Amino acid sequence: MKSVPERRGTEETIGERLRRLRLERGFSQRDLAEKGVSYAYISRIEGGARRPSVKALRMLARKLGVSADYLETGSELREVDERELRIADAELELRLAGNSEEAETRLSALREEAIGAGDTVAASRASIALGLAAAASGRNAEAIVLLQEGLELAPVSPGARPDVFATLGHAYAASGRPERAVEVFQGCLDELRELDTSDLTAEIRFATYLSYALTDLGDLGHAQAVLDETLERADELSDAYSRVRLYWSLARLNDVRGRPAAALDCVRRAMALLEVTDDTLHLARAHVLCSGILMSQGRAEAAGRHQDAAERLFGQSPDVEDLVQLRRDQARRAVLLGQGEEAIERARASLEAAGNEYPHESGHALWSLAEGLALTGEPDKADAAFREATALLEEHGHRRDFVEAYRAWGKFLRKAGREQDALEVLERAADLASEPLTVEAHKSP
Repeated sequence: MKSVPERRGTEETIGERLRRLRLERGFSQRDLAEKGVSYAYISRIEGGARRPSVKALRMLARKLGVSADYLETGSELREVDERELRIADAELELRLAGNSEEAETRLSALREEAIGAGDTVAASRASIALGLAAAASGRNAEAIVLLQEGLELAPVSPGARPDVFATLGHAYAASGRPERAVEVFQGCLDELRELDTSDLTAEIRFATYLSYALTDLGDLGHAQAVLDETLERADELSDAYSRVRLYWSLARLNDVRGRPAAALDCVRRAMALLEVTDDTLHLARAHVLCSGILMSQGRAEAAGRHQDAAERLFGQSPDVEDLVQLRRDQARRAVLLGQGEEAIERARASLEAAGNEYPHESGHALWSLAEGLALTGEPDKADAAFREATALLEEHGHRRDFVEAYRAWGKFLRKAGREQDALEVLERAADLASEPLTVEAHKSP
């Protein structure tokens, strides 16, 4: 960038500054003109008859070798401000383009530059943006590291950036570490209550997240207590999304507790609220939740209608986790319908999308894969898939899930004539089912 002369006079207008810089650099108005910014338009700016658009400012500043800020105000940005703008541009590109490798590369370079300059605020912002991008791509382990680093560099409050804490907690839960998700959401809720801002919407957001994480952890009593406390204040709510969150959490909790009728009632209430909005993403996710509850009742045909609706609403490029869950449930439905090859195809699609980032979902997909392989007459492969599925679900799933997976494995072994193996697996299922349920039993190492 060319050097910027000292500003001449405190009353210099944009038009005067543009003309001065143009003449200093030996340009005519036609030399500066480009498509959308004609020489006549430039002439009117210099004459004070027009104020340049943002697009024109940027184009003219680039040609003149100055910043758009200098052209507009006569003052150059400080290095910190200029870096902040570059980070904002990269963040915007990530939001508009989905997942842009180029934007992530640029943000990584800006993060290193900010750390080297001691600009912790900019470094924090870049780290957080990279963490959010990693989570959106299903890279949960990377997201956790980046988001934690961003919060350590320059702490922000959950009230100001709820998306950061929601994403961090969700990444922990998806990675099979629900106890860390509980810590994140409990901390957010405590901080909001200590501030006494009377922000009921924010409190309900994190209370429902906390309940969801506690359900994942297996602490169902605590999860119910959190929701009960929140429901006492629900009449004060005017925000539809807060009600959706409450119904959603209640649906999931009732499903895990084996109360499908109550779960369906809650999820249908959430769907009714979502259907009057333009939020197709959360409506699609509600359809997936509904299909899972219906399948727990053996209602495969009804579940299929919800899966088809979710597929339409997700569109051509669903988020990674949404794709993992949808394909997992489609595999489960195919098993219920006795469609072995379909179950195998859908289960493998779920596993491929999940990679190593979603152990709980992968456990379910492997379970369906095992059932599909059994249906297609591949007993050795089915046995291996059952073994892997039960190991993952016992470490990362709910007790209901891994007990039922062991029982399904035992039934398969008995049908295959392996009575002794079947007895050992079914005894394992019985032992697990009779164990007192403790929070510690579901923690990841």
